[in-house]
Amino acid sequence: MDASPEPDLWFLDELIDCSAKVLARCADGELYFVGRSPDSLFDLLSGALADSSWRGRLHLLPFSLRWGAEDLTGPLVAQLRANLTAAGLSPHELARKDRAVVFTDLVSEGGTFESLYTLLRDWIDDERAQWDVIRRKLRFLGITWRQKTSPKTWRWQQKSDWTGELPRKSITNISLDGEVWGYLGNRQDKLTASFHQQRWSEHSVRRPRHDQDARHALAEAVALVETGRTREVRNRLARHIAEEPTVSERWVRALVSELSR
Repeated sequence: MDASPEPDLWFLDELIDCSAKVLARCADGELYFVGRSPDSLFDLLSGALADSSWRGRLHLLPFSLRWGAEDLTGPLVAQLRANLTAAGLSPHELARKDRAVVFTDLVSEGGTFESLYTLLRDWIDDERAQWDVIRRKLRFLGITWRQKTSPKTWRWQQKSDWTGELPRKSITNISLDGEVWGYLGNRQDKLTASFHQQRWSEHSVRRPRHDQDARHALAEAVALVETGRTREVRNRLARHIAEEPTVSERWVRALVSELSR
C-alpha cells in the first residue's frame, strides 16, 4: 500500500478563525456537526478541546437530506428516528437537555437544515413533547460562503419559513472564505460515504473504507487533530474568541482561559 503524502493544510488559518467563531457563537451549547462538510472543524476542535471541560460537547451527526423530508416513507422515518435517538436527539432527550443543541453545517440554501428541522418538528408533535421548551434549545449555526456585505445580501434563512418558528437568536451565520468553503463542502476527500436516506439502515456504512481517497482523508483528519492540540493553535483560537462580542459572557471567558492554559 502506498503511503499517503503529508497533508497540505493550506486552509488552516481560515479553519482556525471559523472554528473560533463556532465556539464563540454556540450559546454554551452542545455542538452537532451535520453531515460530512464540517468534518475538519470537528477534527481541529477535537484536538484543541481534548483536555478541556468541552471535550464531550462535540458530536458528529451523520445526516444527508437536502430536500424532500415530507416525501419520506414510514420505514425511513422510523429508521432516522432510531438514528437520532442513538445520537441523543429524541424529543424526550431534547426537552431535558440542560444546554442548547447547536446544529452546525456548511450552508448554501439551507435545505439540509430545513429537512432536519422538519423531521424533528414532526417527531416532537407525534410524541406530544414540550415544543415550547425544545424550541428555546435548538440552534442552527450556518457556515456560509463569504460575500461582500450590503443591505441586499441574500441570506439563506430569509427564504425559509421554518426559521420563523424559532427565536431570532436561534439562527446564526459565520462566513468562510469561498475557496475554503468549496473545498470542505465539495472537493475534500471524506472518511465516510454520504449518509443519505438509502443508507440510513445499512450496516456497511459503519465499516471503514480503505481506498486511496479514504487514506488521504484519514491523514488529513489526524493532522488536524494533532495540530489542534498544539499550544499555538489553542492560543490562536483563544485570541479569535476573545475578539467576539460574546466575550462579555462568563462561559466564553472561561473557555478562553481553558484554551490559553
